[in-house]
Amino acid sequence: MKILTVDIGTGTQDIFLFDSRLSIENGFKLVLPSPTMMVYRRIQEATRQHRAILLTGSQMGGGPSAWAARAHVRLGLPVYATPQAAQTLDDDIARVTAMGVRLLSEDEARRFPSEVERIQMGDFDFSAIADVFARFGVSLLNLDAAAVAVFDHGAAPAGTSDRRFRFDYLDSRIRERRALSAFAFHRDHIPPSMSRLLAVERDASQLACPVMLMDTAPAAVLGATLDPIVARRRQTLIVNVGNFHVLAFRLDGTQITGVFEHHTGEIDLPKLETYLLALADGSLRNEDVFNDSGHGALVYGTEPLTLGIGDFDIVVTGPRRGICRSSTPTRLRPYFAVPFGDMMLAGCFGLLAAMADVLPETADVLRPALQGSSPSVAPWDANG
Repeated sequence: MKILTVDIGTGTQDIFLFDSRLSIENGFKLVLPSPTMMVYRRIQEATRQHRAILLTGSQMGGGPSAWAARAHVRLGLPVYATPQAAQTLDDDIARVTAMGVRLLSEDEARRFPSEVERIQMGDFDFSAIADVFARFGVSLLNLDAAAVAVFDHGAAPAGTSDRRFRFDYLDSRIRERRALSAFAFHRDHIPPSMSRLLAVERDASQLACPVMLMDTAPAAVLGATLDPIVARRRQTLIVNVGNFHVLAFRLDGTQITGVFEHHTGEIDLPKLETYLLALADGSLRNEDVFNDSGHGALVYGTEPLTLGIGDFDIVVTGPRRGICRSSTPTRLRPYFAVPFGDMMLAGCFGLLAAMADVLPETADVLRPALQGSSPSVAPWDANG
């Protein structure tokens, strides 16, 4: 069984090809610049050359790409966009046009002058990934499944806070099923409000195999639980420190008993520890985080999580996990999870774990592999 997993963040896109003939440690992997960073650099170069740009393609992750487009407009340089690509800048198209972006229909974009710099938007480019693997003799033809993770705020209704809408979504998923795989969906069952997940699903339309979409932070946290040291704990407090967002889960076995989400740029180590301690003892309130420019917090279990047992108090993953490193004594002892020896692929491993729930036909192969069962075929006999 061959399964492609792609975890798309702000800084990097992390790619792992699961092959049931190989141990996970021998699986092929890539860590590449994220799509939003690639678009950011292309827009910056167009800005440097004072060229008009035309954004086409799909909605994708904003951040750097959106910052570059806004900077281009502020310098008086033309920015054109098709409606789907424009949603990268804001789900509300009226706001996009108000910032000076000129909308074009798909037909108008196709007929637009060639001297305009055309920039294709989109989070998931299967052809590009397949091409990289093919250059090393690894084929992505006949995949059995694929999984992609992105962060999705969701398309909030007019007048609704994006932060509150995102956290209400997290709450609704947890209340429906208190497992991290509740944030993963078969391609046919994506909630209508999750506009970025839907855009990725459309970008994956060329794949004939089953496709699963998931939120990035729960995928990373689920991947962290596969670290054997973490797996020995029944109760755990795991925090994913992403480039833009911090998301922490309190877990009792596989059951979510608490959660909070904040913005990485608004948090330092003392504040993070304060929130984590409150999440552990159950005293953290939603308004404490929301009023601090975060998304929110909820505690579902009544039993406090006891810290101070064993060698660590919290489990940390994510590209900004260094925030939890300190040369001075701190209130919480961190353990930096390394599932299958690779923190950068925690999200990909979490995608595989979620897939075993969402696509039951993969479970008999994935669950033993994620528990470390070794295949009988040697790496040099797997033939890519």
